[in-house]
Amino acid sequence: MQDDPQKREIINRRHFSFRLNLFFFITFALFSVLIVRLAILQFVEGPTLSAEGLDKSTRSVKLPPIRGNIYDSTGYPIAYSTSTQSLYFSIQPELKLADAKENAKEMAEKLLKVFNEFGDPAKKMTVDDIIRQMDLDFRRNNISTPRRIKSGLTNNEIAYFMENRTSFKGVDIMEESVRNYDTDSIAVQLVGYLKKYKGIRETVDFYKEKTKEEDARLQYLEEEDVGMDGLEFMYQDILRGKNGLKTYPVNNAERIIGPMQITTPEKGSDIYLTINKNVQLSTEAAIMDQLKKITKSTSKFERAPYAQTGFAVAMEVDTGKVVAMASMPDYDPNIWAGGSISQADYENFSNILSNGTIRTVYGKYTQDEMKEHPSSILPPGSTMKPLSVLIGLNEKLFTTTTRYTDTGRFAYGRKGYETYIGNSQGHIYGSIDGAGAIENSSNPFMAAMVGNKLYMRGSQKGKSSVEIWDSYMKQFGLGVLTGSGLPNETKGIIEYFKEAESGSAQSALIQASFGQQGRYTTLQLTQYAAMLANHGKRMKPQFVNEIKDSDGNVIQGYTPEILNEVNFPLEYWKEIETGMSKVKSQGFEGVDYTYRRKTGTSEQSVAGRTAENAVFIAYAPADKPKLAVAVVIPDGGFGGYGASPIARKIFDAYDQEIGLYGVPKKKAADNADANAGANGAGDTNQNAANE
Repeated sequence: MQDDPQKREIINRRHFSFRLNLFFFITFALFSVLIVRLAILQFVEGPTLSAEGLDKSTRSVKLPPIRGNIYDSTGYPIAYSTSTQSLYFSIQPELKLADAKENAKEMAEKLLKVFNEFGDPAKKMTVDDIIRQMDLDFRRNNISTPRRIKSGLTNNEIAYFMENRTSFKGVDIMEESVRNYDTDSIAVQLVGYLKKYKGIRETVDFYKEKTKEEDARLQYLEEEDVGMDGLEFMYQDILRGKNGLKTYPVNNAERIIGPMQITTPEKGSDIYLTINKNVQLSTEAAIMDQLKKITKSTSKFERAPYAQTGFAVAMEVDTGKVVAMASMPDYDPNIWAGGSISQADYENFSNILSNGTIRTVYGKYTQDEMKEHPSSILPPGSTMKPLSVLIGLNEKLFTTTTRYTDTGRFAYGRKGYETYIGNSQGHIYGSIDGAGAIENSSNPFMAAMVGNKLYMRGSQKGKSSVEIWDSYMKQFGLGVLTGSGLPNETKGIIEYFKEAESGSAQSALIQASFGQQGRYTTLQLTQYAAMLANHGKRMKPQFVNEIKDSDGNVIQGYTPEILNEVNFPLEYWKEIETGMSKVKSQGFEGVDYTYRRKTGTSEQSVAGRTAENAVFIAYAPADKPKLAVAVVIPDGGFGGYGASPIARKIFDAYDQEIGLYGVPKKKAADNADANAGANGAGDTNQNAANE
């Protein structure tokens, strides 16, 4: 059956009309979407896209910030930044490399002429020096990085370049920061030093994170000097400040097409330390004088021929402020000028670059010789005995009235294989209590009444006797970090667990009771001494009194911080104080303040010999403790001779500058002189009137 042509025509027209309407609808929808999108681009995304477009047509050069200063507690500058004017050269991107090199040589000759005529003769350069600094082979910089040609421009050089700016295309004068350290070398290992960012950005985790920084003002510059150790590293973000920016518009060919805009660098904040310059220098001098004395002494008690290094820390008992921290010998930190050190300087000072009060430091020995000498991390020796007595009392191993008969030695171990613990010089002390054991430094008392009794009693509340001992050590800051926050601080070395495994728990505890079986830092011993003084508060050692911004506003003050607290009955503290008040120590003759102390002579087996290390802890005044001190002299012999005199000089210096009783002696003496002068003048005037 054939279709009706007329009907087919009608159907075709309908289909055509439908398709035409669909086409117009789709076209209308597309145009509607396009119009809406254009509206969004113009009114919603327009400002953002405009800013991005502007960014693509501008280039920024980062200007380094001026690093903040580090002052002592009196405001004396220890590490400070001075600004200098430096000349930078930028390669013009529109030039071909061959033309750039030719122009650079011509520019170098022009620069040399100015340098020779107006510059400092001590900073003389050659054409080759200048071309090398231009880095035309891009070995150190990319094409857009300005190259530093010369630092420390004279005023005449600056004036000439400013007046003839158009003749030196691509040349800019920029202000830079130069780090200076006081020539007295004040607490150099604590303060730290600077190194070039480009040399450590991939090896130091802290700086590796900085490579991800997106804020242009916080991004580090390749040639920037950054903190590498000590407080310079610890407070890097605070000291650094923020970059300045020199921003200028460019076209597609990277040519500058308009005026530049400058964002001024933001100077870093200044840090005011708790360290007192004069107390610190007195501490450093005391250590070096004592080392010289004991290495040459003819006295059998004082002579210590192997002593090469010494360490001391002085910390306020109630605040935790560290007023002196000395690791001696030290060095001139200005050897790091420019962020690097010469090979000769490194060989001379590599052994003392680290802070020996918190880390392992040896004397100037070869690698093989180090095995023959103790490091700065030492057993506390008899300075442990006040804590041993406290542990014995608190664990009810004896009471404050318990007497022990010291026969000169104590034996333990299997019959026929006994180990004997004796007193120094073979002394016998007879009937003594805990205080007497501290006063006379009785090893048998500690071994019998503390170490052995703790072992014999066995486990308590799921803890072994060695674990109980370890708990006390850690509560008093021995074997744990002090909380100072100083980079690379060590926890010390705990040995009693190893001895308990390889030997016996009995041996571990007996030896630990009189100061063996653990090696600790000088800062840990100071924190421990302060706890003895303030009856159990472990203060966080702090080094910063306040931080001020570049306008002098205080942005961070000082707050004492108690890390943990140990509560013992008052009678226990009184017992150890009685003993510590009677310990004999050299160098304190004639003092006009009261003090409590404990000497120590720790022993270490090194290369077949027994090294004796001088250790000393003390605090003063005895009635209201203000300052705690610890001194460590590896290979220094008896603590009462090798270390004690150093502590005396530290207390005296603190008394002079700050005052053990709240008023500096220096100020009191000045006031007395002033009053005497005023009274004298009054007498003179009165006599004149009488005449």
